[in-house]
Parts: sequence; C-alpha cells; structure tokens
Amino acid sequence: MAKFADPTTVLDAALDGVAASNIQHICSAQPANYAGIAAVSLGSISMTPVSNYTKATGDVSGRKVTVAAKTGVSVTTTGTATHLVLALTTDSTMRFVTTCASQAVTAGGTVDIPAWQWEVQAPS
Repeated sequence: MAKFADPTTVLDAALDGVAASNIQHICSAQPANYAGIAAVSLGSISMTPVSNYTKATGDVSGRKVTVAAKTGVSVTTTGTATHLVLALTTDSTMRFVTTCASQAVTAGGTVDIPAWQWEVQAPS
C-alpha cells in the first residue's frame, strides 16, 4: 500500500510553524527551550513571517522552506556561533534549531547569515 501526505496541506503545516517565527538568533550552543535561548544567544535579528520564508517543492521530495539570508546582524556577545534558532516571541516558543558553520564573532561587530532551508520529505 502506498503512503501519501498532501504536500500543500499536511507538509506545509509543518513549514508554516517555522515560517511564523519572528526572530532568528545566532547561538553558541543548542538551547534546551525558549527560556534557554538567552544563555547562548550571541545576537539576533527580526524576521518577518511569510516574507522572510519561501515554501517550495523539496529538493528530494515533499516540501521545503527557505529562510532568507540576513546581513549585518548585530553581535551582542563574543563567542563562537554554531547554531541558528528561529523563535516566536509572541508565544515564547522555540520553533526550529539547526547547526551552522562554526564562526567566531565579537560583540559590537556584525555577522551575515546565509539563506538556509529545511525539507519535509514525503512519506515513503
């Protein structure tokens, strides 16, 4: 028996949860939860739900969301960036965490975040 999940309703529902995020943090480690972001955040930038996220057909299967690149992100704490965190401040939820290329950053400086994506594959 084949497996199926409608891409634009079922798979996009997961992507919509990520695309609702209104802030992106550069972090020195993976936070355990929303409250833990403050302890590892090296800087952050506002994200505009919908316009900073693009949904499309996945590269492998299913669907993907691409998170827009951000330039000149202010660094507030010196450290080594290893993770990116998307969160929604209005309901205090950590929506998505991913790793990034390790990069030393210095308080008072800026950092660029390249575009990145997350894919939800179709069931197989």
